[in-house]
Amino acid sequence: MSKRNEFITFLNTLKAVSPTITDEQRVGLLRQAVKQYGLSLEDAKQILNGSGLAVGKNVNYFEVLGLSITDLQTQTESAIAVQVDAAHKKCYSTSLTAGGLPRPDGKTQAQWRTILNQARDTLKDPQKRREHIAKLQIDQVTPRATSVLPTGMVLIPAGDFRMGSHYSEKPDHTVYVDAFYMDECPVTNAQYKTFLDEKPEWRKPLKWYEWGKKHIESIPGEYHNGYYLRHWNGNDYPSTKADHPVTYVSWYAAMAYAQWADKRLPTEAEWEKAARGDLTNQEYPWGEDIDSSKANYGENVGDTTPVAKYAPNGYGLYDMGGNVWEWCLDEYAQDCFASLSYRNPVLGGPIPNIIFNFTNVKNDCMLRGGSWVDIARHVRCAYLVRSKPSGAGDTIGFRCVRPVTP
Repeated sequence: MSKRNEFITFLNTLKAVSPTITDEQRVGLLRQAVKQYGLSLEDAKQILNGSGLAVGKNVNYFEVLGLSITDLQTQTESAIAVQVDAAHKKCYSTSLTAGGLPRPDGKTQAQWRTILNQARDTLKDPQKRREHIAKLQIDQVTPRATSVLPTGMVLIPAGDFRMGSHYSEKPDHTVYVDAFYMDECPVTNAQYKTFLDEKPEWRKPLKWYEWGKKHIESIPGEYHNGYYLRHWNGNDYPSTKADHPVTYVSWYAAMAYAQWADKRLPTEAEWEKAARGDLTNQEYPWGEDIDSSKANYGENVGDTTPVAKYAPNGYGLYDMGGNVWEWCLDEYAQDCFASLSYRNPVLGGPIPNIIFNFTNVKNDCMLRGGSWVDIARHVRCAYLVRSKPSGAGDTIGFRCVRPVTP
């Protein structure tokens, strides 16, 4: 059998299981056709378009079985299993009774029964059910790609790179990262102020004499270490620092800002790929050497500087080395470099799970980039440190990314 026919057979098998694929799966199939089956991209597209596989969002298994997410989440696991089985039995019986009649959505009854079985198996398993809910939620908030570059962001192209180094960040290894957008600069005080104005529940903690006032919201105590926005006067940043990176921000608060902005924090792999600026085997975002003309580090300034004061790297990103440490999405692991997978690695679980359960994270999280007080070695692209997610200090800030959905 030719490689072309092998790919067609593979698609037919996939279609028998589920007639719908996501945008991400479509791109993955095209890559597979080129790399594994040796087809041209145009030939692969023609075959995929003619396969009948429909591109759409993840199938909502709750809707498939006519169940409610809210109702199930208030029940015990044994009660959930009973309700899922009953709904599955009813829907499956209806499909059998329909015989060979086509469904309004274009699926055959056999295909629909396959989806019903998948729905039952997913919703009865607690872990699979949580992951499915997270995927449905991320579908609702992940922006679709457009032809217009998001304001203030830079497109980081897909591709692989050497992550880590031969120093303490061992072993260096090849990692592949999908394309994504990244903020040109760290989030500034002025930008963070806009977030707080709309999300008062993340404002600076109250003073003791404000405790008696009603209807005044602020960040819960478990989401910071007592130094949150320490340099702000109440909920106003220093007047001379509107364009400085916001500091004294915990990982929890950075995650909340990112969700508000329809973005997220970068994974470590995304951050390091972006920091390297498409350079190979170079220590810093701009090359092999460092001095005070290239970055704010080593207390050569004595404080944060306005964002974009120094030249950008090859991708057009500012302050990827020095000024402030930047929070990443990943949780810390002792063997983090050895345990990373090749494709879009992230530590701590699937990205949707981290995003929608971020207030439950207790493990240390990762920081990248070095800061205005750090020595040159700590400003390298591969260098990393960890901190409790409640950590908030005068050297810690963040920037956001936005996935590119092909």
